[in-house]
Amino acid sequence: MARLLLALDRSTEDRLLPDIVQYGHAVLARVSGAGELLAALDRTEADVALVSAGRATLSAAVVRACDEHGVRVIALAVTDQDRRNAAGLGLLDVIDATADWAGIEAVIEAGVVIPLRVTERASSLAAPARGTVIAVWGPSGAPGRTTLAINVAAEIAAAGHTVALVDVDSYGGGVAPALGMLDESPGFAAACRLAGTGSLTRPELERIAQRYTSPRGAFWVLTGIGRPSRWPELSGERVSKTIEVVRNWVDYVVLDTGFSLESDEEISSDLFAPRRNAATLTTLRSADHVVACGLADPVGLARFLRSWAELAEAVSTDRVSVVMNRVRPSAVGIDANRQVIAALRRFGGIHAPFLVPHDQAGADAAVLTGRTLRDAAPKSPARTGILRLVQREILPEPVAARSRGVRRMPWRRRATAL
Repeated sequence: MARLLLALDRSTEDRLLPDIVQYGHAVLARVSGAGELLAALDRTEADVALVSAGRATLSAAVVRACDEHGVRVIALAVTDQDRRNAAGLGLLDVIDATADWAGIEAVIEAGVVIPLRVTERASSLAAPARGTVIAVWGPSGAPGRTTLAINVAAEIAAAGHTVALVDVDSYGGGVAPALGMLDESPGFAAACRLAGTGSLTRPELERIAQRYTSPRGAFWVLTGIGRPSRWPELSGERVSKTIEVVRNWVDYVVLDTGFSLESDEEISSDLFAPRRNAATLTTLRSADHVVACGLADPVGLARFLRSWAELAEAVSTDRVSVVMNRVRPSAVGIDANRQVIAALRRFGGIHAPFLVPHDQAGADAAVLTGRTLRDAAPKSPARTGILRLVQREILPEPVAARSRGVRRMPWRRRATAL
């Protein structure tokens, strides 16, 4: 049982109250606005404050007071402006206001796992560190770049970090339709235009970015161009400037890149003409870590190995993790894992790749609902493979985890990147 403070609009409160009572929670106060909520914090001993995410109720003063009283804040957002307000205050627990109580109950019970480095940074007044940039690349033939990028971003966000997923594919973005988002005005193209004039700021990023909401694992999304003919908007200089600004906005930037590594200069007589592959090449060179993915069947392996040499010319392979998607015996024979590993070692000199099992049902559920594997099919073997990649190659192991395990603090939020 949890002791709750409610600071919601009347219709949402009336809709949720019967379920709150049925689940056995105690409502200590029902208030309206930030002022009444602050007063209620002083006279009650609540565990959780369930508040509207609008500025009239959720403010820096409310967040600070809840921290002082040890009260966890869960915000219910109606509009994108509400979500931006909550995100600007550093809240991870932001739920759609139309959610049923079962979803809210899951958040209350789960708590938030905060890596040690996040709690250390929350108590520090030092300038924020630059975010880590991860580029997800793969050759032609739909090897699963977009699916991998989406789910890498989701798993990093679920670990308690702020994340921006950016669709940099100059041949046509796939992130927005995969997540069921409208992309009439591509966020990344807009960011590049602003970066080109030196006017890309954090408020502008929060204005043009969309938000993937989830009880665990919400993240920002800069959608890609829907029409391939718009590729000239993604010049190398603009892309470089945009990545630099975004990496100072969040902890991790996950970039879904294009496939072609061909240097356009070799096929153009105009040295000053725009380059279609400049976005991909700039992204790979700007990345701190590259995730190179291929399809685990004879055609996909051949394409990946031919492109591997080109990738090695573009970036240093010591900062590349290799992932093979859709590993299945029906495509490569008995003992599929061993077959794929042996082929990569023999023909590419690639050791210790990460293998993601084929899970058509899980992938279909995610696409059908416009959600991540974590939300649509949490027990998916494909999701397990991606989570292993994130934990071993991308996220640093907290110092305390080696001896005591990850610290679990059910009410504390992570610090906001300044």
